[in-house]
Amino acid sequence: MRRREFEAMVRRMAGELPSGFLDGIVDIAVTGKTLPHPVRADVFTLGECIPQDFGSPGDAAPALRSTVELHYGSFAALAKLDKGFDWRGEAWETLTHEVRHHLEWRARVPELEALDASVEANYARHEGESFPALFHLDGERVARGVTKVEDDVFLDIPLSARAWKRAAGGEMPFVWHGRPHRLRLPDRLPDVLFLTVRGVVPRPAGDLVVVVRRKPGARDLLRRASVGQTEVRVRTSAPRR
Repeated sequence: MRRREFEAMVRRMAGELPSGFLDGIVDIAVTGKTLPHPVRADVFTLGECIPQDFGSPGDAAPALRSTVELHYGSFAALAKLDKGFDWRGEAWETLTHEVRHHLEWRARVPELEALDASVEANYARHEGESFPALFHLDGERVARGVTKVEDDVFLDIPLSARAWKRAAGGEMPFVWHGRPHRLRLPDRLPDVLFLTVRGVVPRPAGDLVVVVRRKPGARDLLRRASVGQTEVRVRTSAPRR
């Protein structure tokens, strides 16, 4: 898609948004920028919400103003990597994501920034780098104890200190897509263990990660939780009746 066509498409999309969502957005612009991730290969920043003005110092309740930018160069770079790249779908998702940034900043709601941070942490997990122990809890909530970060699904299993000690070397039950499964835990457990589970049916679009963790106690105020990750094969239990 050429840049002129892309700009026209973005203008049409902006016109589809409820007018109240655009309060305080001074411009929705398309730039020619290509913004590669500073560390991750084949990852590009598609859009940004840039705060411009928090009001005058004397204002009782300063109103945030923002510019939303979509970066055509980044879209084009991804399109070269993926022949089936969905220009319209990706543009709509990027536009609404950045508008949501603006709305939540105006409302002083931090959830979206936490979600963005969880995506960065999940990249680190995939690369085998260090990452925050509980980043998965800031993902999109799917169900109780289940979150999603991009295509990866996390099943969170917090255990009391006593149960956590007993669990080492044993089998841990969990449910996936309505079916009970089990997995074998290592003999020694870190405070938080990310287990990427292979062999479940149906397969998720990304990873299925069971997070077995010890509930924090008073001593954790003075120490950093130990974190580990490994891959395991699922053990399927008998179907429920």
